[in-house]
Amino acid sequence: MPSPRSFNLADLFELVAGAVPQRTAFRCGPQLLSFAQLDERATRLANALRARGIGRGHNVGIQLHNGAPYLEAFFACCKIGAAPVNVNYRYVAVELGYLLRTLDVRALVYGAAFEAEVAAAKPGLPLLQVLLRVGDGSGPEAEDYEAALASGGTQLDEPQRSGKDLLVLCTGGTTGMPKGVMWPHQALFMGALGGGGVYFRRPPIARPEELLEFVPQGPPLSYLAAAPLMHGAAMWASLISLLAGHTVVVNEQPSFDAEHLWQVIERDSVNIVSIVGDAMAQPLVQALERHPGRWNLSSLMIFGNGGAVFSKSLQQRLKACLPHVAVNNALGSSEAGTLGGADRAEPGGGFMAFEPRPDLAVVDDDLRIVTQVGAEGTLARSGHLPVGYYGDAEKTAQTFVHIDGRTWVLTGDRARIDEQGHYVVVGRGSQCINTGGEKVFAEEVEEVARLHPGVEDVLVVGVSDERWGQKVVAVVQAAAPGGLDLAALQATCRNKLAGYKVPREMVLVGEVRRSPAGKADYAWARQVAQQALKG
Repeated sequence: MPSPRSFNLADLFELVAGAVPQRTAFRCGPQLLSFAQLDERATRLANALRARGIGRGHNVGIQLHNGAPYLEAFFACCKIGAAPVNVNYRYVAVELGYLLRTLDVRALVYGAAFEAEVAAAKPGLPLLQVLLRVGDGSGPEAEDYEAALASGGTQLDEPQRSGKDLLVLCTGGTTGMPKGVMWPHQALFMGALGGGGVYFRRPPIARPEELLEFVPQGPPLSYLAAAPLMHGAAMWASLISLLAGHTVVVNEQPSFDAEHLWQVIERDSVNIVSIVGDAMAQPLVQALERHPGRWNLSSLMIFGNGGAVFSKSLQQRLKACLPHVAVNNALGSSEAGTLGGADRAEPGGGFMAFEPRPDLAVVDDDLRIVTQVGAEGTLARSGHLPVGYYGDAEKTAQTFVHIDGRTWVLTGDRARIDEQGHYVVVGRGSQCINTGGEKVFAEEVEEVARLHPGVEDVLVVGVSDERWGQKVVAVVQAAAPGGLDLAALQATCRNKLAGYKVPREMVLVGEVRRSPAGKADYAWARQVAQQALKG
């Protein structure tokens, strides 16, 4: 009789692969892998890593464009108790070296396109002993990925595998250098992946073997992540679909092209797509508006979002183009997991609202849980959480706090309690503007500013001001040249916002800068605003 499975992600994936072995698990352009094939290749790679000295407790970097090797490397690590580490493939050598050094990475699976950066970083990384290169390259220290994988056997025994094994999720460096969030597998499965019940309309499973009861009965849907797999939100959503027995489709092109993405959705009959905020939503919606009826998108059922704000105005434009598609807008973070979908509050009252529940609270600046109407603080979550940041006890203590005998992660999202007792999210605390003693949250103002038809995209920042301390400034990408002025923008905002929140200045730019994953570049916006308003 086989031994019981744990909540290790490898155990969970092996259960699904055994239940639906011939279903397509992965598609990247012409490349297809069944669940059985993906599991076998991951097992071979796990054995290959183990033969090269990599095992339990070691960190393994994955620096790859989309492709089967990304998932193979991820599950291979999980199979032997090593921690997969997502590595941003846009990093230059200095950033790459910092990340690999501070996270004690011992093996790196990387794409040949990044050979130069890896070679430049390698001399400062004495712990990095194993390099597996995907694709043709000339680096003398690296082994060919396919050859290494082929050298591994198809049988693997790992009796210590458990749901307490760790993986490391690297946060983006928008608020400083990147950090590694340490997630136990079971905590991630329950706190970020929905516990196996997301697509089956059921609560989280109590035993791993429960997946065998309903995964084979579920429809073989297909899911597409618009963001690259190295982005946490895209990887989490992909894991949710894989563990439901769905096909994960990825964009075979390394760059984001909206028209190509719609083509992929049509070509591969995608049922579910997820994006990361307005930076992706905007070009996708614009492509639909420019080319009505160009793509047959009848297969698409759900358009999801997570990891960044998906503004109401773009949601409405999307629904006008695709009325048959359901929009699912969720909130989450690298440290807090997936908080779930939330009803959106009215403009001027925040951009999301959660009903009270046991794992959520509003924590004030003195680290006290507040419950009274009108109280404001940081949205916090308890329950299934990471154990902290890798190698950073100080930052861990600041983010994972102990209140009344429970551990809470401070999400960084500012929230206030409304008259119904709901937790209304008004913005990121790191983007709070203090003007004349009043707090203004950038996302709250941005959400309202986008209601003006002349605004294509906008970031709101605080700029030093002699009278107010900081003044609210909107950095705007206009929908058409010369189609917007400050008075018009202010008029739109005054209808929905208190006067102190209305932008006092506006700076027009050709394009609002965001990261390829959709995150707003507030440092850039602040610099642009300060430069434009000098004198």
